[in-house]
Amino acid sequence: MVVICPKCKIKLKVDDAKLLPQGSRFKCPKCATVLVVKKPQTHEKKVLDNKKILVAHSNPAITEMIESILTASGYKVITSGDGIDAMVKGLQECPFLSIVEVVLPKIYGFEVCKRLKSRPETKEMKFILLTSVYDKTKYRREPASLYGADEYIEDHNISTELMEKVNVLKGMPPSEQPDTVQPEVKKPEPKQSEKPEPKIEPIVKEQVEIPTADDKIERAKRLARTIINDIYLYNSAKVDESIKNNNFYAVFATEVREGLKLYENRIMQEIRSKGDFYREAIDNFISAKKKSLSV
Repeated sequence: MVVICPKCKIKLKVDDAKLLPQGSRFKCPKCATVLVVKKPQTHEKKVLDNKKILVAHSNPAITEMIESILTASGYKVITSGDGIDAMVKGLQECPFLSIVEVVLPKIYGFEVCKRLKSRPETKEMKFILLTSVYDKTKYRREPASLYGADEYIEDHNISTELMEKVNVLKGMPPSEQPDTVQPEVKKPEPKQSEKPEPKIEPIVKEQVEIPTADDKIERAKRLARTIINDIYLYNSAKVDESIKNNNFYAVFATEVREGLKLYENRIMQEIRSKGDFYREAIDNFISAKKKSLSV
């Protein structure tokens, strides 16, 4: 290995075989500085587990739905509710596939994808982005970029598209993919001489869970993050350029107004009066992108 003397900056070639685990002392032949050189650590190569899938989503109901679909197909599912936790579990569990929401709290889903793909132990991990499109009729084209992910599914298409895309990313030929369509089972019709017994439905009082103020605020924040991420997902190069030029609000004035109108229609005034979560989400996104673009 080659080491550099911290004093005179000369490059020294050291025989790895002479290095001890606790470090070996060498004297620089030029300036006589004593160097302590340790043997470089070797990390055991991790193997991705093709029976594990990480699911990271901020909405527990969607996480539960995806988990039930995957476990029914024999997969072990690791769940997460934010980007930092997803990063940690991705490195610890080494699933072959991660299904992540674009608007994950703490670290956005596409950043989780980018960071895990950049690490040697998880660079082969497959990713599916879940895009929470706020206007299903507006975006009829592929996203401008998947940020290193392999596939994407819009939230409202999860139940119909998930297993097909998982099977493709696992490398299963179409002939070997399990049939996910359940055959319709017809109930035998009663004979003409037999009258069907009347069905008596039990009277059950439905318990309605009333969302708290914190739940409503979190829902407002999630919608705001969804709107700004949809704008970015379908206009990534243009958004990056506008953020570099500090004129995002001017370039995307129409999209921001449309998003605000939708936000105000879905979020009641009582919650909107507690904070400008819409503007806060956009400003946070711009700030985060500025940092990533300057690296």
